[in-house]
Amino acid sequence: MPCIESRSKLRMMLALTVALSACASRAPPPAPTVTSPSTATKALPAGTAKLAAPYTVRSWSDVRLQAARRLVAANPGGTYTGAVPDMLLAIPVLEVELNGDGSIRRIDVLRTPTQAKDTVQLAIDAMRRAAPFGDVSRLPRPWKFSETFLFDDERKFKPRTLDE
Repeated sequence: MPCIESRSKLRMMLALTVALSACASRAPPPAPTVTSPSTATKALPAGTAKLAAPYTVRSWSDVRLQAARRLVAANPGGTYTGAVPDMLLAIPVLEVELNGDGSIRRIDVLRTPTQAKDTVQLAIDAMRRAAPFGDVSRLPRPWKFSETFLFDDERKFKPRTLDE
């Protein structure tokens, strides 16, 4: 009988190991890496960096998180990190429709601030610099997500997704 108990315990341990390893493999990859501004291509506008290829996304929350991280990485001189100031200059909200490969198909403005209206264009330009956002062809349609831009007095932004 001891052999049967040992086999049963071994099977349970093996099943638990497989289950735990499957959970561990679902963690989102790290933030995108960027090259230093000095090694970025000359075709990029000043203040931007060359982004690494986007990772494979498995859900819309992955898309939003990857987009927010890429926004910060692609716009190093136009973003801030840390706490959001008590008073914000502007809060534009964009809805981004993607093609299956994660490139931008269309950007719609969902909220235009009453002041500092120029921040809408700053947000649109930042979003275009950060694209693509990973292959979304296996995700449910519509291939859209929204992002809220929290602009401070220096016209630097933080994607709200990073605070969620």
